[in-house]
Amino acid sequence: MLTVNLRHLDSHEVRLQGELPVAELDLNLQDEMVRAGNPLRYNLMAEKLHEAVLVTGTLELVLDCQCVRCLKSFKHKVLLRSWACHLPLAGEEKTPINNDCVDLTPFVREDMLLEFPPHPLCKPDCGGLKKTKAPKTGGADKKSTPWAELDKLKL
Repeated sequence: MLTVNLRHLDSHEVRLQGELPVAELDLNLQDEMVRAGNPLRYNLMAEKLHEAVLVTGTLELVLDCQCVRCLKSFKHKVLLRSWACHLPLAGEEKTPINNDCVDLTPFVREDMLLEFPPHPLCKPDCGGLKKTKAPKTGGADKKSTPWAELDKLKL
């Protein structure tokens, strides 16, 4: 769980740096082409603003993907360089507080999932699976077409 203690924010800003195991993000991925096995890296700054907490910083997660066109495995980095999260501490949309701590995990999870590739491609111009081409006969040979065989029928 990625949390920030509100008591620490009363006196100064708090820097949060480290890695969060992907299991704690509880991503619940249903896509067979995208797998998250690497930890989430974060470098965040939290500060208290009136009756809210503002968290800004960088989030990074490397995904193990499979190209939907050619089925090649590749790594895809989800990087949120200027991530920001405003958490109200009062009012209707008040953020839940547990033991003077605010859990940032659900907010991180939501924003990371929004950045996942919907149809992962190993490269933008991926040509897909290579098909073997039938040998060319040099022209439209009437005998090589299915219609030519039907024309031979005497009905």
